[in-house]
Amino acid sequence: MAAPVNTVKTYDLVGIKEELADVIYNVDPDDTPLFSSLPKTKVGNTFVEWQTDTLRSSQENAHIEGDDSVAEARTATTRVGNYCQIFKNVVQTSDTEGVVKKAGRAEEMAYQLIKVGKEQRLDIERALFQNVARSAGSATTPRYFGALGSWIATNDTQVGGGSPASPTGNGTDTRTDGTQTAFTQDRFTATMQAVWENGGKASAVYLSPFQMNVALGFTGNNNQRNEVKSGNIVKDIVVYKTPWGTVDFTVSRECRSRDVWILDHSMLKVGQLRPMKTVELAKTGDNEKRQITTELTLIVNNEAAHGLVPDNTTS
Repeated sequence: MAAPVNTVKTYDLVGIKEELADVIYNVDPDDTPLFSSLPKTKVGNTFVEWQTDTLRSSQENAHIEGDDSVAEARTATTRVGNYCQIFKNVVQTSDTEGVVKKAGRAEEMAYQLIKVGKEQRLDIERALFQNVARSAGSATTPRYFGALGSWIATNDTQVGGGSPASPTGNGTDTRTDGTQTAFTQDRFTATMQAVWENGGKASAVYLSPFQMNVALGFTGNNNQRNEVKSGNIVKDIVVYKTPWGTVDFTVSRECRSRDVWILDHSMLKVGQLRPMKTVELAKTGDNEKRQITTELTLIVNNEAAHGLVPDNTTS
């Protein structure tokens, strides 16, 4: 049915005032669970070093009464290190922008700096999970810290097919990915056992949303809750209990979906040479520039304390 003749409608009007909500709705996936959970320590060089050691295997220990004592051969500690990587972003706005009226924010620069700060933290989270070896950099290439994929070598035996190869385990080279196979409870439990047998005390598991859905299918009364609370169905595997330790499952958007990491938070740190800082850059024209910079590295106190279930299918 049409409107009566000569009815004035909004379609015909000129000069209707614009209606723009004074708020900005941002899809904000700014979770950085690994970076946020790791302890931060101050470092004083672009190359950070530390030492690792292990106990010898247990052996029979019985001696003759009154016998002389002879010193055992001892193994020296291992010296390892990692480079600090620079994360940097710049925001630039015109001076005209600074005086015009805007919807949803009072100052564009302040709004953009908050946004970029969150984005840079996501970049750091992503870098921690990557299969990237350390690099000293040069005058023409950036420094890179060795990410988790270049460190975990002892407890990564549940590999896929093909010809996968572990890294050396000191951040200097990457692992060779194998043919992908399904993530299973058996593969996960075997890696947990390997971590425990090598002296690790795993506390957390980091995995992608796809692998979390697989983990929700793990069986066992201690592993999964699937019940009704206050009218809501709760299906959860936040805490997983095995004979080899109890771990918290955490989903990270930045974790490579093919990797499931089993980590001991007490044996990992983030070494900060320059914590996140905003500085105003020199004025070179009719604009304003601010820079956000972070410089840090990953410290893996001892790679044998951690585990990796690699080469998982992702679809």
